[in-house]
Amino acid sequence: MLSKPYRPRLTRRSLIATAAGLAFSGSGSKYAIAQITPDDLPDALDAITKIMPQTPPNLTFTTPKGKQLSLANYRGHPLIVNLWATWCGPCVAEIPSFAALAATLKPAGILILPISIDLGGAQDVRPFYASHNIQNLPILLDPNGDNMTTLGTNSVPFSLVINAAGQAVATMDGAANWNTPGMIAYLKSLSPHAQPSGGGFMPV
Repeated sequence: MLSKPYRPRLTRRSLIATAAGLAFSGSGSKYAIAQITPDDLPDALDAITKIMPQTPPNLTFTTPKGKQLSLANYRGHPLIVNLWATWCGPCVAEIPSFAALAATLKPAGILILPISIDLGGAQDVRPFYASHNIQNLPILLDPNGDNMTTLGTNSVPFSLVINAAGQAVATMDGAANWNTPGMIAYLKSLSPHAQPSGGGFMPV
């Protein structure tokens, strides 16, 4: 039997402790705690847990301008939904793989929805994107962490894979490298007849 892949993550208890510490230490330290590199992460294809296709939970989030969105706004597109935070080391190691993957998935109409639980909202995410040269992922926000409760998870990063029919087909509790040949092939298989979208993510 293969051993279970290493899945670095921060638990809810760690999240509370980290957030409390950052409140006193300043926003600059948010990036200093990321000591995990992409080379430390498993192939996402080995790390995901495939599930029977089912209706996903009702996830809601906002844009930096406050527009309320849900998964229904992306109907017809296969999705990778990722809960993350800029101060979460495993999240910081993982999200560049999403950014690299976005261009590859664009022709298949597959969208990546990184939902930040940062208390500071877009004020935290924008400088993080800028410092990591992330230009092709949307800024989506859930500062109250409501989606963690909805998904029944106590940790970030947490990812949910949804097929073109709007069904949840896989989950992952922890970080991984998503930009791998096997994972790309799996994601494209979720939308064999998808039409190219107008960009790497749904404009909102």
